[in-house]
Amino acid sequence: MSRKKILVVEDNEDNRLILVYRLRKIGDFDILEATHGQEALDIIAATPPDLMFLDLKLPILDGWETARRIRKMEGNGPRLPIIALTAQAMAGDEEKALSAGCDDYITKPIVDASIVKEKLRKFLP
Repeated sequence: MSRKKILVVEDNEDNRLILVYRLRKIGDFDILEATHGQEALDIIAATPPDLMFLDLKLPILDGWETARRIRKMEGNGPRLPIIALTAQAMAGDEEKALSAGCDDYITKPIVDASIVKEKLRKFLP
C-alpha cells in the first residue's frame, strides 16, 4: 500500500515546521508543503494529496478562496479532506471555513499532538 500524501499549506515557516514535525512523529507520510493558496492548487493538480491542512490567512490566495477553488476542481478536489488552520480564531471563522468547503478546523498554534492524531484518524482510513 502506498504512503498517504498530506499537503500542509502555511505561510508562516515556524508554524509549518511544527505541523510537519508533528505529522512525521505520528506516521510515515509523504508531506508536501506550500506557502500560499495558488501554490497549493498547483500541487493538488500535479500530485493530489489524501489530506490537506490549510491556513486561512495566506498571501496571494487566501485559504477560504483556495478551499472554494479546490471544491470546483476535477478529480479528487471535491473529495479532498481539508482541515482549516487559523491563529486568530474569530467568532464565525469555523462556520465560514466549513461553508467555504473545509471539512474541519484547528486553531494554532497546535500544541497538542493528539489533536492532529484525531484528525488523521478521522480523515485518513
